[in-house]
Amino acid sequence: MTVSSKNLLSMKKGLLFLFVLVFSLQAFGQVIDIPFKQATSLKYEMASELGEAKLEKVVVDYNDIVYVLTDQGLYRDYFGEKISKDLTYHSLSDKIPVDITVQEESGILFYLYNDQYLTNSFAGTVYQSIPPNTFDKIAVDRNLKVLLIGKESARIYDNKQEKDLVLPNADFIELYTHNGQFYYLTKEVLFRLVDDEWEALHQGKNLTSLAFNETEIYVATNNGYYSISMFDGELTSSIESKLPVPQISALMFVGMDLWFATEDGAYKKETDRYRYFASKRWLDSNQIIDMAADSKGDLYFLTNTGLNKVAFIKQTLAEKAAFYQDNIRKYFMRYGFVCAQRFPQPFNELSAKVVDHDNDGLWTSFYLGSQAFRYATTGEPIAKRYVWESFEAFERLLSVNPLKGFPSRTFERTGYKIADLDRWRPSQEEAWEWKGTTSTDEYIAYLFVASVMDQFIAKTPIEKQRVANFIDAIMTHIIENDYYFIDADGKPTLWGRWNPDHVHQFPMHVYDRKLNSTHLVTGLQLAYALTGKEIYKKEAFRMVEEYGYLKNMLVSMKQMKPDKVDYDGIIMGDSWNHSDDEMAFLTYWPMYHYAFNDTLKQHYTSIIKDHWEIELPERNALWNTITFGTIGQGNTEDILWHLREFKLDLMSYHVKNSHRKDLEYLPENFRGQTTQMLMTPGERRTHRHNANPFDLDGGGDGTSKLAGDEFLLPYWMARYLKIIEE
Repeated sequence: MTVSSKNLLSMKKGLLFLFVLVFSLQAFGQVIDIPFKQATSLKYEMASELGEAKLEKVVVDYNDIVYVLTDQGLYRDYFGEKISKDLTYHSLSDKIPVDITVQEESGILFYLYNDQYLTNSFAGTVYQSIPPNTFDKIAVDRNLKVLLIGKESARIYDNKQEKDLVLPNADFIELYTHNGQFYYLTKEVLFRLVDDEWEALHQGKNLTSLAFNETEIYVATNNGYYSISMFDGELTSSIESKLPVPQISALMFVGMDLWFATEDGAYKKETDRYRYFASKRWLDSNQIIDMAADSKGDLYFLTNTGLNKVAFIKQTLAEKAAFYQDNIRKYFMRYGFVCAQRFPQPFNELSAKVVDHDNDGLWTSFYLGSQAFRYATTGEPIAKRYVWESFEAFERLLSVNPLKGFPSRTFERTGYKIADLDRWRPSQEEAWEWKGTTSTDEYIAYLFVASVMDQFIAKTPIEKQRVANFIDAIMTHIIENDYYFIDADGKPTLWGRWNPDHVHQFPMHVYDRKLNSTHLVTGLQLAYALTGKEIYKKEAFRMVEEYGYLKNMLVSMKQMKPDKVDYDGIIMGDSWNHSDDEMAFLTYWPMYHYAFNDTLKQHYTSIIKDHWEIELPERNALWNTITFGTIGQGNTEDILWHLREFKLDLMSYHVKNSHRKDLEYLPENFRGQTTQMLMTPGERRTHRHNANPFDLDGGGDGTSKLAGDEFLLPYWMARYLKIIEE
């Protein structure tokens, strides 16, 4: 391929512009890694005797002690993880309260028994005998007035002075105190106590709960919420029903945040969205009975079966990366591979096993890549050690089977394989087995791994040769076998095919044609750069010029559309495969950085930019950092958003969002984008980069857990590219 003088001048201008663009974007995009808050979940261990108990109410006092009222007595949290019988006060330990509450503003705990109310504060001087079995609700205002409510009567106590009140003739819902005033909520009317008389402040329909701020009262219903003036009860906002679950059972301000509890999870109002907390990721059951908050702003959700805490921990991205890195080394390593955990007992992490998976090499490439960029950024020797340890596993993929240059999918000691039992074969090494049917998913991992090792890790001639030998063996196998991975049965693997006959069976608008062309050209480029062997350059240009692989690569993503191609009995092209996005972007790194010449690099710039633009709605940190690290473009806001929102708990949970009323749904489309706005990772199922982040429902059953390398690669790329400064 030749370049004219005119094209060379144009190319230089383009490269100058690219340099200026990269510099300006990096300068503009740098962000200091300051601490941020992220939600995490804790499910309390409940006392064994509570298995048959009725859980009724949760309150948190000013010491941040969490109390749970049950029909078997009062329970409290111990050590922030267990709920056990409250034995703190021996004189009360054998009594069963009818109700509990905390005093408005002070947070002092009050008990209501069937014959008295009391508090242990004020040296135990505040207590009062009451008519037996008369009252079942208690509220205490900031002035220490105590209001008791029963089914047929009410009484207010003010410094030992008592007065009976006439109850409103309406369906009682709940009792509240705010600014030294009592509020009595019924199904259709909100009453306020004024001069010992109940005055109707507001009339509504199917009212369920209240929350107070400085000047307004927020009113929840079974079909949304609205606000009214605290002074005259007039509407200050119209009803909002576009909610995750419009049937609200409880409403509460925690600081400036408005929280909602329902029978199908909880949610919080944010500036541009509602953040939904549901599924076993957050709650032992979605049916919430009551909620409370502590002084730190952490939430407690009581369900029929347990108590759940949503805590907001403060951390930097560097601290978050350290968390995943430590976890991976302790719980997810297998012979240098990083593998997801499997749980024979759902949600029981003590039963975890680290076993083989379908694409060990692909998933490990994210971890190896992250540590390569970590070493390039920090120079930490331990990061380099981790890279070489995992690279040994990649090298053994070639040596554990007897086939020349054919990489095994993975390997294991004989008799301990777990996944895809029919794909395993005995190794020539005694007591080992290897898995065949190696796919393109694995192949692109080899390209990415070899490229980052060559760039950042391999420094000595011997180290450089190790990396070159690895990619040389694989690419030689592909060339000598007519651009196929040939397995032990002498046949091409199902997904290891780059031959023109295979590639061109797909129309230009079916992505497999573009993707497979990209993979092959990139592999040949990389092999030439690492080995210097002319055959790789010759074959690359033959595929480009004779078979049109560059033309395939240059087809715009905007031209992709659904089709039906019958490939070995498998229908291809009828829907978008998000694994293809993953296989493309990982390939873009070596494709761009090991381009044969600047003309090709210009073409590659347009390919990457075209793909990045269509992926923007997914807000993927990795797609953005790879784009930034190649052509100099990327969305810093989305990188930070994805990394900060990336879940701390990577267990496989089943989630459901298709019922939500707050989401703006899109018509069915080829790329599977279901909603206008992407939900946060904490609301979605746990998945890797190869899944559709717009999936509304689905997930696992608590039998597996990801490692976190999906976070580490874009994080350390962002650090290396100086998008994020520690």
